[in-house]
Amino acid sequence: MFNDIGALELVTLVVLAVLVFGPDKLPKVIQDVTRTIRKIREFSDSAKQDIRQELGPEFKDFEFEDLNPKTFIRKQLDNDELGLKEIRNGFDLKKEMAEVTDAVHGRDPEPSSSGSSSSASSGSGGGRIDMSKKPETSRKTDKPGDDRPPFDMDAT
Repeated sequence: MFNDIGALELVTLVVLAVLVFGPDKLPKVIQDVTRTIRKIREFSDSAKQDIRQELGPEFKDFEFEDLNPKTFIRKQLDNDELGLKEIRNGFDLKKEMAEVTDAVHGRDPEPSSSGSSSSASSGSGGGRIDMSKKPETSRKTDKPGDDRPPFDMDAT
């Protein structure tokens, strides 16, 4: 309940309580507060039991903490009925990103044992799409290795 209160804050609250209520009335106030907290917990527990009884026997393992959206989604994703763990384990993000990087930079990818990239992509070249830049022949320069764009006087 008070997980985020430090030692200095706790000492400050005790000193403040002694100053406000006085050393004579402080034990009585603490008893009243604990009694009130206990009654609130009992009321909450009885309300939860009533709701579980009204829902019926099929909701006997229903937890109110599951109503939190984060908890609900986490519980549903951890459920193995959907086969999400198999999908998650079959997808190698680092390998996929390395293949994309190699394709962009025009390098040959390292040979892999699985044919997931060749079956996933279609096209010419053995199931691999060539994404490397080719030198254009329609430029004014006669050199095919010149990768500089043409100079445009109006653009500068």
